[in-house]
Amino acid sequence: MDNDTLLGKAPIPRAVAAMAIPSVISSLVTVVYNMADTFFVGQTGDALQVAAVSLTNPIFILLMAFANMFGMGGSAIISVALGENNHQSVKKISSFISWASLVVGAAFAAVLLCFTAPILHLFGAGASTFEFARGYTVYIAFGAPFIIWSAAASFVVRAEGASKEAMIGSMIGTIANIVLDPVFVSGLEQGAAGAAIATTIGNMLAALYYLWYFLKKSRRFSLAPKDALCGTHIAVRVCSAGFPTAIFSALMCVSTIVLNLILVAYGNAPVAAIGIVFKANMFITFLQMGLANGVQPIFGYSYGAGDIKRFADTERFTKLCCFVVGLAATALYFFLREPIIGLFVDDSGVITYGVQMLIAYMLSGPFIGFLFVNMNCMQSVGRALPATVLSVLRQGLLLIPLLYLLNAVFGLNGAVLGQSITDYVTIALSCVVWRRIRHGLEQRT
Repeated sequence: MDNDTLLGKAPIPRAVAAMAIPSVISSLVTVVYNMADTFFVGQTGDALQVAAVSLTNPIFILLMAFANMFGMGGSAIISVALGENNHQSVKKISSFISWASLVVGAAFAAVLLCFTAPILHLFGAGASTFEFARGYTVYIAFGAPFIIWSAAASFVVRAEGASKEAMIGSMIGTIANIVLDPVFVSGLEQGAAGAAIATTIGNMLAALYYLWYFLKKSRRFSLAPKDALCGTHIAVRVCSAGFPTAIFSALMCVSTIVLNLILVAYGNAPVAAIGIVFKANMFITFLQMGLANGVQPIFGYSYGAGDIKRFADTERFTKLCCFVVGLAATALYFFLREPIIGLFVDDSGVITYGVQMLIAYMLSGPFIGFLFVNMNCMQSVGRALPATVLSVLRQGLLLIPLLYLLNAVFGLNGAVLGQSITDYVTIALSCVVWRRIRHGLEQRT
C-alpha cells in the first residue's frame, strides 16, 4: 500500500495502527533514550551526579522545543501539502526545516559554551553539583545541532507516511546511547559528562541516517539551500504551526527550573528524585503523545483533501486508544512505583521522595492523551493560536503560579501536585475549545 492510499483511503484502525505504532515505538525509544543517562549516572552511586543531570534537564527540553517547532510545524504543513498534491511546497518545507534546525542548533551551542556558568547557576546548580552539571552541559552543547535536526527530521519523515523509517532513525540514536553510556560513564569514569558524550554521539548517528533518507530514499524531500531560501511565507507557516508544541516544551523548561529552585530548598535528594520522576513519568506521557503525533499526518492529509468525516473518525478512534493505553500504563506504574524509582538510584532518601512524587505525577495519566490529540487536531486545521494558549497555560501561566502557591500552603507535597492539577484544567479546556472548532468545520461541509 502506497503512502497516499494509507493516509487517505485505508480503514481507520488500519491507518492509525500503521502510523501510530511506529510513532509510539519511536516515542518510547525517546523515553528510554532520556532514561539512559539518568540510569547509568545513577549506577555510580553518587546522588550529586544524579542531581546534576536533573538540573540540566531544562537544556535538553529547550533543544526539543526548537526541534518540535520545526518538526511538528513542518509535519503539519507537509501533510496538508501532500493532501493537496503540492510536491514543490514539500521540497521547500523539508529543506527549510533542515537548515533552520542546524543554524539554531549552532547558535544554541554558542550560547551554552559562552555562558555555561550563569546558565547553570540560574538552573539552581550549587557548589556541590556545579562541576558535574558543567561537564554534562559542555558536551551536550557540541551535540545541539544534531539533537535538534535528528528530532525534527523524524517528524518530517513520518509526515510522508514513512513512520517505520522515522522509528528506525530514533532507534539508531537510542541504541547507540545505551551502548555508549556505560562505556563513558563507568568504563572511562567520565560520570555525568560521559552521559552527555554518549547522547551527542547517538544523535550524530541518527542525523546521519536521516541525511541518507533525505538524499537517497525520499522522492519528495530536499536539502538544497536554494529550496530553504523560500522567503518568509514557508518559514512563518512552519513556525506558527509548530509554535504550540514549541512553547509547550519551552515553558516545560521554565517550569522545570522553577520546580528545581523550589526543591533545592529541601535538599539535593528531592532534586535528584524529581529528575528521576520526570524521566520515569515520560513513559506514560510519551506513550499517548506518540499516538497523537503518529496520526497527525492522517489529520493533515484528510483536512487538505477536504475529508472531514475521515478526520473526525480518526480523532475518535485515537482518543479511545489513548485512554486505554494511558489507563493501563498508569496502573502498571502505580503497582511498580518503588521498583521503578529503585532502578535509577540506590539511595533510600531519594527513593522515598521519588515514590511520593511519581504517584503525584501519575494522577493525570489516563486522560493526558486527550490534550495531545486535541492540540494536534487544532494544528492540523490551521488553528495554532488556541493550541498555543493551552500550551502556555499548561506549562506556564497556570502551572508556575500554582507551584509557588501549593508550595507556600502545603510545602513539598503540594508543589509536586501542581502538574497533575494543571493537566486536568487544560484537558477540560482543550475539549471545550476543540469541540467548537470542529463544529465550525462540520457546518462548512
